[in-house]
Amino acid sequence: MLRKLYYLLALSRERHFGRAAQKCHISQPTLSNAIRQLEQDLGAPLVERGQRFVALTPEGERVLEFARRATADFEALTGAIDPRAGALTGRLRLAAIPTALPTVAPLVAAFARRHPNVRVILTSSSSQAIERDLDRFDLDAGVTYLDNEPLSGVAMQPLYSERYYLLTQRGPEWEGRTEATWTEAAALPLCLLTPDMQNRHIVDQAFRMAGKEVAPQVETNSIVNLFTMARQGPWSSIVPGPLLALLPPGEALIALPLVMPDLAYVVGIVYADRSPPAAVAKALAQVAAQEKLGEKIPALMREALARHGIGD
Repeated sequence: MLRKLYYLLALSRERHFGRAAQKCHISQPTLSNAIRQLEQDLGAPLVERGQRFVALTPEGERVLEFARRATADFEALTGAIDPRAGALTGRLRLAAIPTALPTVAPLVAAFARRHPNVRVILTSSSSQAIERDLDRFDLDAGVTYLDNEPLSGVAMQPLYSERYYLLTQRGPEWEGRTEATWTEAAALPLCLLTPDMQNRHIVDQAFRMAGKEVAPQVETNSIVNLFTMARQGPWSSIVPGPLLALLPPGEALIALPLVMPDLAYVVGIVYADRSPPAAVAKALAQVAAQEKLGEKIPALMREALARHGIGD
């Protein structure tokens, strides 16, 4: 039964029998037969079929919710119990907001040292998608904002505070400057993240706090594009500190801390606050606390920024 529930989950994600079968490493007839057997076992149609997959039936949607809980509980159980003296096994499905990706490596490295038998699957995702996928049991943990549009029903472990910088081409108007205001940034042609990303919500809120409304000339869903578009010009970008620690401005660009308002938002680990919690998610938060990553990651970022002559 559990195997069939995994197949149903794959079908709901892929919405295509062939692709779902590939994800499960089985043939399409095998997956189709397993779904039909599940329907027979439960005495209800689960999938609307035409010449191809159409949708899950209402009964299928209810079974899908059960499948998410059942498979998550099973994975938590198998991850928590191992014959090798309690070693943690299985996989950790971890998603991070794009602005946090430069800081995730120390977290994953510390986790891998403690739990070498766990396979880590790391993806980039929006804060809304992280919340949705935690709720649907499609993720074990996420790295996202904790205090701006906070998530509900999650346990949290802070990692660092994200600050914001104006990234713009060097020029006489910035000579000798150690900071810039949001009002000054609003007057520039801007490349910003797309409105669906929470970092963009933060930036828009900061401009409103400064009494400004901005209409960026370029929008992107890639934090790397914020850097490349500023280097190309004539655009300037608003970027988080972790990006500058990874991609220094170089000779052509200058990065100035943004003030008036002076904002910082906490980024950290989140995982579903349920009983029992997913073993791998709880272990990730424990590693972050025991390794004092809430102190080490900010220190690493400050050192990287200082090396590139960027003030905090």
